Amino acid sequence: MKINNTKTLLITVLLFISLPFVSFSQENGLKGHILFFSSFDGKPSADIAVGDTMIYTAENYKKTTTSVAGLKDSNVVLAKGKGLVGDAIHFKEAKTSAIFYKAHKNVGYNAASWSGTVSFWLRLDPNKALAPHYCDPICITDSKWSDAGLWVDFTDHAPRRFRMGAMGDIAVWDPNNDSDETDWDRRTVTVDPSPFQSEKWTHVAMVFSNINTLHPAYKLYINGNFQGEIKNVDDPFTWEPENGKIMLGLGYIGLMDELAVFNKPLNAEEVKSIFELEDGIKTLLY
Repeated sequence: MKINNTKTLLITVLLFISLPFVSFSQENGLKGHILFFSSFDGKPSADIAVGDTMIYTAENYKKTTTSVAGLKDSNVVLAKGKGLVGDAIHFKEAKTSAIFYKAHKNVGYNAASWSGTVSFWLRLDPNKALAPHYCDPICITDSKWSDAGLWVDFTDHAPRRFRMGAMGDIAVWDPNNDSDETDWDRRTVTVDPSPFQSEKWTHVAMVFSNINTLHPAYKLYINGNFQGEIKNVDDPFTWEPENGKIMLGLGYIGLMDELAVFNKPLNAEEVKSIFELEDGIKTLLY
């Protein structure tokens, strides 16, 4: 009996010691999978980028060829000390100008098989802060949200629902411009009611795998918890890669922080570990 008790105690101690090590190893391993990261601390340009680090402003998304580097919209500013960690980017009013990073190389797009994760934090009360129309905090596409676009949005009336959408080539999924509710439901995950609050940060992770194959999948996590999945929809995402953009704050009013893109579909444990980082993504870097 004494031997068994000693063995049990030893196993318990080893497990207790190993848990932090497993967590550290997992987090340390994620560092090598970061393609893009913007902390918004002191500057709007990215801390890490495989492609272009700069943020751009254009009059609208039809005129991005005349965009200029930097934040040039007075309604979009860095909010000092208001981030999850450090500063954040603040969209003060719904706007028509285009604020974006170049997605080329920064999101790992691949015409044969594309996988990854987009992670970010939002802070707002959508039912009080947003203007009465749809808004997209993030949309990643080379064209528009409905044509080879990955996005999240808030719906257009209270109570505001939160959705993730994966809309492939519009010529494939809606060639006659006659899509119905069934088409939309198959390509979106809806969170109702949404958990967003004005005084509390909410973490969002968009996980996608095997886009441009016969078996893609798209998963949405909020605060480390799985919300739903889009599957059995194999619409292709055909891009002109150099035209790809990480569009920010389309109609959005609120704070955003810690925008990161990983080159792999994070599993549930990895998403949870990102959500639980005490000092944000920089914890993985230093």
